[in-house]
Amino acid sequence: MLGYIGTYTCRLEMPWVDNLKEKRALVRPVVERLKSRFPVSVARLDGLDSHDWEVIGAVTISSDPQWIEETLHKVAEFVAGNGEYRVTDETFDVLPLE
Repeated sequence: MLGYIGTYTCRLEMPWVDNLKEKRALVRPVVERLKSRFPVSVARLDGLDSHDWEVIGAVTISSDPQWIEETLHKVAEFVAGNGEYRVTDETFDVLPLE
């Protein structure tokens, strides 16, 4: 076995936001802080043209699946506590690399 890959995705909702510029000002700093604080790659995945929601994702790899789970749960806690939005849906996956 080569190791494991872990993914975390979440949907952020901001129904009070009126435009894309305002939404990006809320989402982009959180994405950048995730990249600098955690050993993950982060991307804005969906909702880029919508002003009131967005999906972001984080991914990491390791030989230790427990470490991946712990890291991604810390990422989720950070996302939930560091932005002016609601996290309405989250998914976590840890899969073996083949």
